[in-house]
Amino acid sequence: MLSRKEEIERSIITRFRKEIWRPFTKAVREYQLIQEGDKIAVCISGGKDSMLLAKCIEELQKHGKVKFDVCYIVMNPGYRPEIYEQVLNNAKILGIDIQVFSSNIFDVVDKQNSSPCYLCARMRRGFLYARAQELGCNKIALGHHFDDVIETILLSIFYGGEYKSMPPKLWSINFDGMELIRPLYLIREDAIIRWAKYNQLDFINCACKFTNSSHIDSKRLEMKNLIHQFEKKNPHVAANIFKSSENVNIETILGIKKDGKKISFLDNYDR
Repeated sequence: MLSRKEEIERSIITRFRKEIWRPFTKAVREYQLIQEGDKIAVCISGGKDSMLLAKCIEELQKHGKVKFDVCYIVMNPGYRPEIYEQVLNNAKILGIDIQVFSSNIFDVVDKQNSSPCYLCARMRRGFLYARAQELGCNKIALGHHFDDVIETILLSIFYGGEYKSMPPKLWSINFDGMELIRPLYLIREDAIIRWAKYNQLDFINCACKFTNSSHIDSKRLEMKNLIHQFEKKNPHVAANIFKSSENVNIETILGIKKDGKKISFLDNYDR
């Protein structure tokens, strides 16, 4: 009889093979996210996405052809004791050998009146890069999924006045030689939710007081609901938003940004 940990692992490559395992391996392969000899810091927040990411990376390391090293790091930004205990307990259930370190991010963000989520994300990224570098890693892996990508595209259009996506990998600007990868890039969030429910796993959501406040208007949640509304009429909407970032027709664009410089279509219009 399989243990609970083994059943959870098996569900990824059997019951959820089409929804999770195949798009995971496709993203790793097509975007060349993992190479021979890599040492990857899998960053675990304690939520469903990063926990699934850890298990998928673990399975790939066990059964894949490419040899690489992994460490699983958890940053405690100031979780309440019960939240922190839940993160540790889920890691134990899943059999993930985590390394925990602490930061004061929640204390710092608590003093900010504007853009707390943006500041929190920036600070988290910096702490994770620094810790991964200390451990001798050349990459950090984050749990952003397909829905994060398309929501980011819409957010940039509606609220940023620009067209910007979330790439599957990118080099760090502040940490030389460090690369960020997103192996869950092609996995829908609904599939992750179904995987968690199927295995009776209860993960944390963001434990920050700002996102739990009724006074905070979540623009990302707004985009999520908007996409769901459109999908009721056209099931291809999400896929088409994603594809739009692969099919940008430069000849019809009024301007682009390259290396921080804005280039108008008029600059080359008469050539």
